[in-house]
Amino acid sequence: MSRLIRHRSCSKLSLPSSKSYLNQTRNVTTTYGSSSSRRSSLQKRTNITSSYSRRFTSVSSNRYASSVASQRFVKIVECGVRDGLQNEPSIVDVETKVQLLERLAEAGLTAIESGAMVSKKGVPQMATTPEVLQTMKPWQGVSYPVLVPNVKGLENLLQIIQASSVAEGTPVVNEIAVFTAASDSFNKANTNKNVAESLVELEKVVKKATENGMRVRGYVSTVITCPFEGLIDPKRVTEVAKALLDMGCYEISLGDTVGTGTNASVRRLLEEVLKVLPADKIAVRVLPADSSPSILSHFYRYM
Repeated sequence: MSRLIRHRSCSKLSLPSSKSYLNQTRNVTTTYGSSSSRRSSLQKRTNITSSYSRRFTSVSSNRYASSVASQRFVKIVECGVRDGLQNEPSIVDVETKVQLLERLAEAGLTAIESGAMVSKKGVPQMATTPEVLQTMKPWQGVSYPVLVPNVKGLENLLQIIQASSVAEGTPVVNEIAVFTAASDSFNKANTNKNVAESLVELEKVVKKATENGMRVRGYVSTVITCPFEGLIDPKRVTEVAKALLDMGCYEISLGDTVGTGTNASVRRLLEEVLKVLPADKIAVRVLPADSSPSILSHFYRYM
């Protein structure tokens, strides 16, 4: 998570046609297994358009790759609609956000963050999340997690879900994401809480969400370097990740927020984290930096 930028202007972004969208896709994952049909299916599901990568910077840069130990393939959680658009220099209208969600699902993605229940004043781009959830048409088999920072945000989301449930009572959203950091300074700047305080709040969020039948995914930011504190001890990352896992998160995403990861730092991080947490519970944030291949290659070593 990065500090959020405030904007008040409004504009509408034009999206390419579905045909153009699909014709311009590029494969961004490697799959494994003996079944060619399985391989083909997985490759199809992980195509992402290069045109969107240019238009929405985080569509290409904010990807979280995770391993599933029993099935060796890469899972992509697309965060562009949330983490990408919240940093756009102008407010993107609801119709365009819904179109983007539709196109991403059409491209084959099965996990697409749809918004965030955060302060409208602090993050004006996400102020329309309720309208997006009420307008969008969920695809079968696609998850649309929403970022939730606290109990109040979750309660607001549950009200929206109740009012927006689709046919046969199926909720439009059945998964949320919670977030903290490995650095007190970064977390304080981002949420006005240190790490320990944020974990107390997130435990309440996770408990209430699971009681309402929702899955919860956890994010840990600044796992390599903090812009305020410098290098982060991998043991600190492990402690925070384990706390999120213990409170009920099904998967923990480790984010190289600043993009300073190297072969050596990524190796140290994963060697420490995977002493305590199983590989199939860990995801990594891949940034468009020299460290990206290193993160994936070192992660595969432990699969």
